[in-house]
Amino acid sequence: MFERLRQRLEMVTAEAHCDVPCGIYDPATASLAAKTVWTLTKKIVDLPVPSATAKPEEARAFENTVTRMIKVKEEHAQICKQELLILWTDYFKPNHLEMFSDLHTTFWNAAKLCSYVKQNVDLAKAEELQQVCAKVTEMFKKAEAAKAAAAATPVAAKR
Repeated sequence: MFERLRQRLEMVTAEAHCDVPCGIYDPATASLAAKTVWTLTKKIVDLPVPSATAKPEEARAFENTVTRMIKVKEEHAQICKQELLILWTDYFKPNHLEMFSDLHTTFWNAAKLCSYVKQNVDLAKAEELQQVCAKVTEMFKKAEAAKAAAAATPVAAKR
């Protein structure tokens, strides 16, 4: 029924950062997700592997724990990627390329890095993801500062 109503009213489904374009962007979510990826990667690396003579319940406990850690690590790598892509495609505009000549390369590599840390247990790459999120945060802060400065400039001075 809804489909017929949608067609009759010529409604189009739109996808966005949120249901109503809010204009609210913040790289903190990506940074927190990257930190979670690093933390879970570290926990996985440090998790003691049961010996070959371990009791079956110890082996199952290990498998359960590592599986849950991997699940959370992968979820947060995906959250990080999603948040970075929102910033890249929705927040940053062509004028930001003048400020950041490496904007596209930074985000492209960050998205690829999210996929890598999702698929692998690599502490160095997880650290690299935190660093790239810090770089994105700095780019965001500079863009916001430039926007605030432009808004504060009197109209006569803009001509």
